[in-house]
Amino acid sequence: MEETLLQEEQEQFFRRLEERLLQPFVRKSAKEIADMLADDFIEFGSSGGIFNKQQIIDALQQESALQISLTDFSARILAAGVVLVNYRAIRHGVAENWKVPSLRSSIWKLIEGRWQIVFHQGTPTLNAE
Repeated sequence: MEETLLQEEQEQFFRRLEERLLQPFVRKSAKEIADMLADDFIEFGSSGGIFNKQQIIDALQQESALQISLTDFSARILAAGVVLVNYRAIRHGVAENWKVPSLRSSIWKLIEGRWQIVFHQGTPTLNAE
């Protein structure tokens, strides 16, 4: 049976990609987000909505300042050039004292020599632990 778990160095590469997407300055950059999302990108958001690439770019331009941290990160190969990542995220309000936890999954695909997200899903959870 082929080993589908990534080696630690490879897993850290995908963790850095996901962490980059969580940085406020990246989220506000339409160009950076456009480069990281595949043209056929689709998201099932934690709000329950379904979004395409342009809708995500537009929404992130309007997003209030917040911090997002991630834990429990894992990555697994689905096929050659396709990787699934899973993690727990916590959105923190910068000005207010609130936390919104979610489980997140992204599918990254190697497209024309660069890794892009083709699918993302956020699922709300009940607590931040």
